[in-house]
Amino acid sequence: MSDFDKLHRFLFTQANVRGELVRLDESLKNIVHSYEYPVQIQTLLSEMAAATSLLTATLKFKGEISLQIQSKGPVSYAVLNATHEQTLRGVARWDETLETLPDTFSELLTQAVLVITITPDEGERYQGVVALDKPSLAECIEGYFAQSEQLATSVHLMTDMSDPKNAKASGVLLQVLPTDASATDVSQANEFAHISKLTETLTKEEMFSLSVEDILYRLYHQEDVEMYPAKDVTFACSCSKERSAEALRHVEKSELHAIIAEEGAIKMNCQYCHAEYRFDSIDVEAIHNGNFDVSSSNQ
Repeated sequence: MSDFDKLHRFLFTQANVRGELVRLDESLKNIVHSYEYPVQIQTLLSEMAAATSLLTATLKFKGEISLQIQSKGPVSYAVLNATHEQTLRGVARWDETLETLPDTFSELLTQAVLVITITPDEGERYQGVVALDKPSLAECIEGYFAQSEQLATSVHLMTDMSDPKNAKASGVLLQVLPTDASATDVSQANEFAHISKLTETLTKEEMFSLSVEDILYRLYHQEDVEMYPAKDVTFACSCSKERSAEALRHVEKSELHAIIAEEGAIKMNCQYCHAEYRFDSIDVEAIHNGNFDVSSSNQ
């Protein structure tokens, strides 16, 4: 059985460091092939997907994380959403007038920021912003943790775009566990640095060809590592006709009827999965009367 599209969590029991490893394959297809993306944007979205999966695993509650890039460069916007159940979806916008796109992260995204939004199912939403002023997404995420969480964190992201129809992405996250007294302990810092250095020796070929067990043994066979059950990672979109109807409820009814008179129906398309939801005049009346039922909708 393949251990792609699974998130693996592990713990260095003697070092007070936790780790995560994710490899994505099938779960990427509906993201990177949802539009005719150039390979540079497929690579960016693949890295973001791996990173978002890793960050979602840090949640201690039910909810979701969104990684959103805003840029004045060739890529103007990119977003990846993930839930605590490891469902992913994402989309990007770029300057389609350009014949070619730069290959480097820094050139693709200029004057850019990364907005990380954490939305629990219950409780207040948290949002952090970090400048994308480092050579890679991984380094920028490390900077986010240093700035906001003040926890030593190491992030490694890789992609394999050799098969245009089968993009692959992977990521490893290492993080010091917070403790009551030793958060700044020198020995703990040394242990974390040692484990991080070991992780840096992993090659792309090893990452995408070996089993997860072999990868962990190859890197950490001299460490005491405890593994936890893997969690499946899938593509899933949270759009629905009910959510679309709720959005229409905030639009003037007369404006909605005018659209229907001109176009025959209101059509709402999901930018993530391309699902189309249609609403007629009967639907509009039901929405604004507060008794819309998707099962009885005419469209």
